[in-house]
Amino acid sequence: MIARYHAPFAEQGSHTIDADIANRLLKISLGKGGDYADLFFEYSVSGSYIYDEQILKSARRAVSMGLGVRVMKGDATGYAYCEDFSFDAMKEAAETAAQIAAGGKPVAPLGVSMMRDIPSRYPVPVESLDVEGEAKKALLERADRAARASDPRVIRVDASFAESLREILVANSLGHMARDRQPLIRFGVRVIAEDGGNRQSGSSGGGGRMGLDYFDERTPEAHAEQAVRQALVMLDAREAPAGEMDVVLGPGDSGILLHEAVGHGLEADFNRKKTSNYSDRVGEEVASELCTVVDDASLLGSRGSINVDDEGQLPARSVLIEGGVLNGYMQDRHSADFFGTSPDGHGRRQSFRSHPMPRMTNTMLLGGTDAPEDVIRSVSRGVYAKKFGGGQVDISNGDFVFSLTEGYLIEDGRVTAPLKGVNLIGNGPDAMRKVVMLGHDFQVSDGIWTCGKDGQSVPVGVGCPTIKIAGMTVGGTQMAG
Repeated sequence: MIARYHAPFAEQGSHTIDADIANRLLKISLGKGGDYADLFFEYSVSGSYIYDEQILKSARRAVSMGLGVRVMKGDATGYAYCEDFSFDAMKEAAETAAQIAAGGKPVAPLGVSMMRDIPSRYPVPVESLDVEGEAKKALLERADRAARASDPRVIRVDASFAESLREILVANSLGHMARDRQPLIRFGVRVIAEDGGNRQSGSSGGGGRMGLDYFDERTPEAHAEQAVRQALVMLDAREAPAGEMDVVLGPGDSGILLHEAVGHGLEADFNRKKTSNYSDRVGEEVASELCTVVDDASLLGSRGSINVDDEGQLPARSVLIEGGVLNGYMQDRHSADFFGTSPDGHGRRQSFRSHPMPRMTNTMLLGGTDAPEDVIRSVSRGVYAKKFGGGQVDISNGDFVFSLTEGYLIEDGRVTAPLKGVNLIGNGPDAMRKVVMLGHDFQVSDGIWTCGKDGQSVPVGVGCPTIKIAGMTVGGTQMAG
């Protein structure tokens, strides 16, 4: 099937963005004496479907396109963008960004001549945007029917489907050019169950850089079943205990705690500015020797995976913490220049309207050797964290508060009563030092997570095994005995 949506730089032709146009714009960008310049062309199509009260409430589609121009001079950066691909508009953006180096001598960029070869980490046989909307509506209807049929206590079902296709072309004054076509889907189901006036909700979702073939492995009915299960479990939940106790994190989704409480502190811009708890600590022990943390953009079809970053760099697997020792930070070009190293493919941005910065892709704590059931058996009284909700983190010191949407009491080595109102309170580096057991059941979360930073949002993945943390503050209603 031939895709319906193509950027002006997708195919060669008389009106496409090509190396000649890129070279002309780069020359203008460095016309005031900048040290470096890059161009970020983007064409994005997105769609969304919301199914509520057994009706398709909305179906939307949007197109966005434009060019972002960045010029760097020393530690200063000039950035400008335009929202069309006419040469006059692009020229004006390049001239505006160039003003950061006003008064300098023009610098000749290396000529862009060849497209950089990139890997293929999300081959999609049929992109979801090429599929008729009726097929997506049918997926939502299936989830709704399955949830309502599963239990009479289910009183409400919401389902949603979001899709996008982002095509980018990056060219820089070092002579590099790269293009990528990035599909993304996300499916979600939320239910409300009621019993005797007690109402509780449950949810399930997933997706990634794939097409509707995602549902071959994870059906709408499976998501509905999980959402209903969670809601019904929470109908019987008791108030959470409070106090210091052992916490066991479930595999997969619990990686979001690692992402927020540790991952952001390992992004190089915070360390360049010395606002991270990990600043100037490369080579030091910063976690339990059991812990190896990686950020890996190469996972096939994962939500956080990319073939090329938004600076045109080829990302690979970065080992951030190895055996408890800090190896390094996630770099974009600006921070890499400061640290005297090379960009490593972590320069990401929300759109052409935004400047790139160091961002995570798929951030994971690798598995250990313990059986998950042994991890739970080792806890006499504690909390099992299965699903996470929102949280807050202070990057400067790693202090965090996370709420659980699904958690359980552990008593005498067994998972027992479901809990509500559970908050985990702690410090990221401290929690990493208290990791005493790691399961061999490593999982990557199904694709639901979006990361926000400085007003920009990008899709990410997380992953981890079952984790035992010895002693964490649990916020609840009664003191633990």
